[in-house]
Amino acid sequence: MPKVYGVGTYDFRRHRVAEYPLDDDQELRGGETTSAMAAPPPTAPGTALAGSITLSEIQRDRLTKIAAENWAKGAGDFKPELVREIYDTEMVVKGGRKTVPLQRVMMLEVSQYLENYLWPHFDPQDASFEHIMSMVLMVNEKFRENVAAWSCFHDRKDTFRAFLERVLRLKEGRELSMAEKTNYLLFMINAFQSLEDEVVSERVLRLVSLQLWHSLSYGRFQMELCLNPHLIKKWRKLIKKEQKESKKTGKPFDPSSSLEVTFLRNLIEEFLAILDSKVIPDNEDGENMNSFDSELVDASCILYCERFMEFLIDLLSQLPTRRFLRPLVADLAVVPKCHLSSLYSHEKGKLFSQLVDLLQFYEGFEIDDHVGTQLSDDDVLLGHYSRLQAFQLLAFKQIPKLKDLALANIGVIHKRADLSKKLSVLSFDELQDLVCGKLKLVSSEDQWASRADFLIEIMASFFGKRQSQKEAINALPLYPNEQIMWDESLVPSINYSGEGCLALPKLNLQFLTLHDYLLRNFNLFRLESTYEIREDIQEAIPHLLAYVNKEGESAFRGWSRMAVPIKEFKVTEVKQPNIGEVKPSSVTANITYSISSYRSHIRSEWDALKEHDVLFLLSIRPSFEPLTAEEAAKSSVPERLGLQYVRGCEIIEIRDEEGGLMNDFTGRIKRDEWKPPKGDLRTITVALDTAQYQMDVDRIAEKGAEDVYGTFNILLRRKPKENNFKAILESIRDLMNECFIVPDWLHNVFLGYGNPSAALWTNMPDLLDVVDFKDTFLDAKHLVDSFPEHEVCFVNSDGAENLNPKPPFKIKLPKVKASGSHALSDATNPTNSADMEGSLNKGKIVVEPYIPMDPGPYPQDQPKQNSVRFTPTQVGAIISGVQPGLTMVVGPPGTGKTDTAVQILNVLYHNCPSQRTLIITHSNQALNDLFEKIMQRDVPARYLLRLGQGEQELATDLDFSRQGRVNAMLVRRLELLSEVERLARSLSLPEDVAYTCESAGYFWLMHVYSRWEQFLATCAANQEKPAFVRDKFPFHDFFSNAPQPIFTGESFERDMRAAQGCFRHLSTVFQELQECRAFELLKSTADRANYLMTKQAKIVAMTCTHAGLKRKDFLQLGFKYDNLLMEESAQILEIETFIPMLLQRQEDGHARLKRCILIGDHHQLPPVVKNMAFQKYSHMDQSLFTRFVRLGVPYIELNAQGRARPSIAKLYNWRYRDLGDLPVVSEESVFHRGNSGFSYEYQLVDVADYHGRGESAPSPWFYQNEGEAEYVVSVYIYMRLLGYPANRISILTTYNGQKLLIRDVINRRCMSNGIGPPSKVTTVDKFQGQQNDFILLSLVRTRFVGHLRDVRRLVVAMSRARLGLYVFCRRALFEQCYELQPTFRLLLQRPDALALNLQESTPYTDRHVDDTGTPYFVSGVEEMGDIINFKMHQLYEVQAMSHQLHDVAESEPMDAEEEGRSSPDQAPREDNDSRMINGTEDQSDAAEGAEEKGDLTMEMGEKDGADLR
Repeated sequence: MPKVYGVGTYDFRRHRVAEYPLDDDQELRGGETTSAMAAPPPTAPGTALAGSITLSEIQRDRLTKIAAENWAKGAGDFKPELVREIYDTEMVVKGGRKTVPLQRVMMLEVSQYLENYLWPHFDPQDASFEHIMSMVLMVNEKFRENVAAWSCFHDRKDTFRAFLERVLRLKEGRELSMAEKTNYLLFMINAFQSLEDEVVSERVLRLVSLQLWHSLSYGRFQMELCLNPHLIKKWRKLIKKEQKESKKTGKPFDPSSSLEVTFLRNLIEEFLAILDSKVIPDNEDGENMNSFDSELVDASCILYCERFMEFLIDLLSQLPTRRFLRPLVADLAVVPKCHLSSLYSHEKGKLFSQLVDLLQFYEGFEIDDHVGTQLSDDDVLLGHYSRLQAFQLLAFKQIPKLKDLALANIGVIHKRADLSKKLSVLSFDELQDLVCGKLKLVSSEDQWASRADFLIEIMASFFGKRQSQKEAINALPLYPNEQIMWDESLVPSINYSGEGCLALPKLNLQFLTLHDYLLRNFNLFRLESTYEIREDIQEAIPHLLAYVNKEGESAFRGWSRMAVPIKEFKVTEVKQPNIGEVKPSSVTANITYSISSYRSHIRSEWDALKEHDVLFLLSIRPSFEPLTAEEAAKSSVPERLGLQYVRGCEIIEIRDEEGGLMNDFTGRIKRDEWKPPKGDLRTITVALDTAQYQMDVDRIAEKGAEDVYGTFNILLRRKPKENNFKAILESIRDLMNECFIVPDWLHNVFLGYGNPSAALWTNMPDLLDVVDFKDTFLDAKHLVDSFPEHEVCFVNSDGAENLNPKPPFKIKLPKVKASGSHALSDATNPTNSADMEGSLNKGKIVVEPYIPMDPGPYPQDQPKQNSVRFTPTQVGAIISGVQPGLTMVVGPPGTGKTDTAVQILNVLYHNCPSQRTLIITHSNQALNDLFEKIMQRDVPARYLLRLGQGEQELATDLDFSRQGRVNAMLVRRLELLSEVERLARSLSLPEDVAYTCESAGYFWLMHVYSRWEQFLATCAANQEKPAFVRDKFPFHDFFSNAPQPIFTGESFERDMRAAQGCFRHLSTVFQELQECRAFELLKSTADRANYLMTKQAKIVAMTCTHAGLKRKDFLQLGFKYDNLLMEESAQILEIETFIPMLLQRQEDGHARLKRCILIGDHHQLPPVVKNMAFQKYSHMDQSLFTRFVRLGVPYIELNAQGRARPSIAKLYNWRYRDLGDLPVVSEESVFHRGNSGFSYEYQLVDVADYHGRGESAPSPWFYQNEGEAEYVVSVYIYMRLLGYPANRISILTTYNGQKLLIRDVINRRCMSNGIGPPSKVTTVDKFQGQQNDFILLSLVRTRFVGHLRDVRRLVVAMSRARLGLYVFCRRALFEQCYELQPTFRLLLQRPDALALNLQESTPYTDRHVDDTGTPYFVSGVEEMGDIINFKMHQLYEVQAMSHQLHDVAESEPMDAEEEGRSSPDQAPREDNDSRMINGTEDQSDAAEGAEEKGDLTMEMGEKDGADLR
């Protein structure tokens, strides 16, 4: 059985790396987080880096030389004074919002300062403050760059623990600077976000344990024990344990001396002191400066306060860290003190105030901290009422002045203003006694307790009514407005460097509740959509050229493809609110615009708008005078655009100039009545966001604001594929409003608590005792080989041993429980289950071979058979997938993930025929690949359904869409009824029995089944007669058209088996007719399609986007499914993985879902998140699959690849545990032969500066390298001239700018001479999931490594090639990158100059792949161009000679068909090169055109490539 891997240091390496370009005033202008020696030229530390810095200047830098002398390649001894000197001169800043000189720390990080110098020479006893602080800074930088931070520490775990202890005690007896405090705090944030690391979690979780309550004030401590009486026993045990430990040490028992008791309280008190006195300094009178003294505000203190808010939010948003910390946060009144601070209301404290509000939300989150259960709205409301009732009772008994409050209705005192007014009758002393003495909400020793406003704030915070999550989410507009779009705290711009924090939720390992999970995802998905919408607006509006005309109104000189001026806008209807709501139930409006100025193809895009499409209404009001350069630099984006308001809307219907309805999909207009739209004017009826409308109306009524809806003058549309955010947000909001049920077996694992192995199939009830594996095993030896650690015993049905077993097989699986657990919620003593020994213990496996029933006499009756010889690991994945529970399969490149998934579906269908399975993938291409392979298995086509837009791309003549399946069922019904009619004729019965499916059913019972029963009865008495079956079979005439004689008359048993096969054929016919009856009864197409989806189909496939868009429709139709299989799950966003689990309603309070099978590869690229801040800060690009791996959920890793040559596979198989090769890569000759014209099958080609220049950036983040582009295209032309087909070559690069540059070079050099483009020219990211025989890869960068430092991108780049991989890059840059060393170490074992075999002139060679031949080393781009020119000249000469011979011998032309038929083993003649080149040009153009349209899955000419192979 395969190994099932769980948690461990190997499994998760933090590797989300992206580019972090910095502003002009930062040290690293125009660069990003890199792993090259990103140091400046030799200048003073901290000075700005010139944009034209070269690699040679980097190598001359002071730090580069220090690294080379002291720690590069193990050079030099340890010098403590050097560490101090580097820290003091290179790593410390004074003042400002910077905590480190980023550029200098980046350089130290990539020079492996931590790995090669600081950590190897770290001594817990003797390490200096500078040594420890340097390590802290380097760890922080690794987290900022999202590379593995803790991996280098695991070689000495005891020393690692000692290092963490030293860090925690770093502040003892030393005052840190503000920058050092912020860096220290950031280290603690990173540590608490790494709870999957056992050493880290073991230490830091003790800081938030029950011991922390020693630091509570006495009143708060008593309150907490009263509220949680179950903790009293634990507290007493803790006290006894501490007393025993103090006796052993001989020291008096003093809890306050323990680090676990004092650490967090001291940290919080230090923050409060800074917030109170240092952020905004006191003036001479002892009062805080106000907002007009903003220049005097300490920016470093503000950053520290923001980071501290982030720290507390992180701790309160995870249950293990929240449970005992929340009372301390309440005891110290952190939130009220922040509310009353000067920074909270200061103009520079906007981000801080947003973070405080987020902290307040998580402090009062609706959860039972000690049980972990979600509190319902009723529970929260009852708790609020009980607190107020107890307070009123106290006031009535003990405080006469508060009699009015005691007797007041609860509804008039739960608001802050009302409560403050009621408390104003108390004197300060009485108020203080009430808050500190009677209620014990805060300690009387707190310095803030002497402020009346603070005491009232405490009361308001404790007794005020909080808005519920549901109320907040329902009151939130789904469409973004202009205020949110350009709020940098919520939607940061692309140049987020990772140095500051943001007012955003994070997706980390664990969530408090499912509502918390949904809320975080809702906010992040909404803001990510907002960012994309903002980019579209900023791109479209400048093209309109807005100005103010003579009438003083806004007008437009230009035009935009995506935006059109509005002729008329009018709100037509505002409906009354629903009961219990304030906002209107609906708001509709009409918008009129003209498309007269557009060309036909753009007109058709506007006319393609349909119901439910989302549009945006913009109000543009440009300034009278153009902004000066200085004004434009200081102004915001909306000010520069003249943008006033942005509102979203959804189309209800669209009409042409004559009022004709367009694009109607509701059935109001029949197909034969459809007419093309008339005129140029279009009128759209739209639904406005009711929540936003109510907010706008309230603002007009309360503040006299401008009527937004009278100012709209631009209508903006977006690309359909990018405009589905509203439906997904509605799905998330609906989930929050529903009482949805996640299966009990998955609930805790999903939230990140409990035993991560709990959902493994061996821990599940209702297992399948015996599994029929059908065609999984090709023979008995295959089965035995699939269980190498078990004794396989073949037995017959009677228990006797079977000595000649043949497939198919039924296997009885032993019932065992998986061992090992790792629960983050109780990680004080974690267990490492990194090598859990699979799902089955060693023992005996009982296998029963059986003879399947005869399927029938016709070829179409024969089942389709599997031909894949599954590996033992794949068999383990199939076993796990068939059983109930959670199955996770990690599929490295080329390991047969799709084949494994398809076999799981096949076996599952045959073992559980009544169950329905839902298939989800990320892309249409992956879904179609999966679906096409399912069609090749023994699953009837009538049970398959493909939903969504990509169905037309299926490589099949059958239509698997809903309408296609309905039509197929109707056609099949007629075919089956004709068969019934033929059967009736053969039985000499009236043919009207085949009029309907119902009459055919009666015919089956009355005439067919009855005859069969009579036949069986007579056969039972005549088994000794060999010819009896042949003579008495009642349906002999019907089967007379069988291709082979059915009965021999020689054996009763053999003929009886054939007769049963014939009857099975008849049974299938009438069963299908029974299934067709619903389509006979249902008359409308919609009803038939819905029945097909909800009842008929057993396997339904769709993309995750389609599932999110149509969830509401699925629920309304009563869609049901038992199993969920998700392919590409490591590429799907968390929320897009979660929604498909909940496309059905619960049954009797229980979830129907029985199996969840996730297949993916977390070592390849994650989901795409366009905004850097959401990706880096909020971890939005973390998939559910990756999170489960981090949590330690067991998974099966496929361990044999069959895609690439073994030598090429070594470039990336180091990233996986045990990735080997399938026999096919060692058996097929194509993998043994070298690549014609090349000495090596893979090679790194060092590309020097071209025309004195390496990388360039014509615009920010648009990187290009002309030298690499020319070199890559030259090599491509060289391959084409040798005869390589274009469809076997793909050109990849790591940047869009380079992709476009390479396409330009190809258009210039390849299109005019008939060479044509390659199969694909695209980026590595876009090519994930695809492959080709030969890959030419351009890495572009020459100054900084860039985002290739993300190892996952490297894995994708190296694993796309089957036979040849040629990497063009700057060697001196990439060979120094720590993360990429395993791959580049192999690449650099070969010469870095392109080695060609110029003697080979055809695409075929007998030369072995290990034989380099006589290599000719190309010196550079120019020489490669000379070689191409020489080859082209030779080709032209041959062509000219060929044309002369053709003219002379025109009467004997070469047969064109014979010319094009060159076998793989025969080299094509050189004079045919031009014809072969031209032969693939049209196909490649089609592929390129498809890619430009966004179809990244189209691979043209694959058959030609297969033939050549």
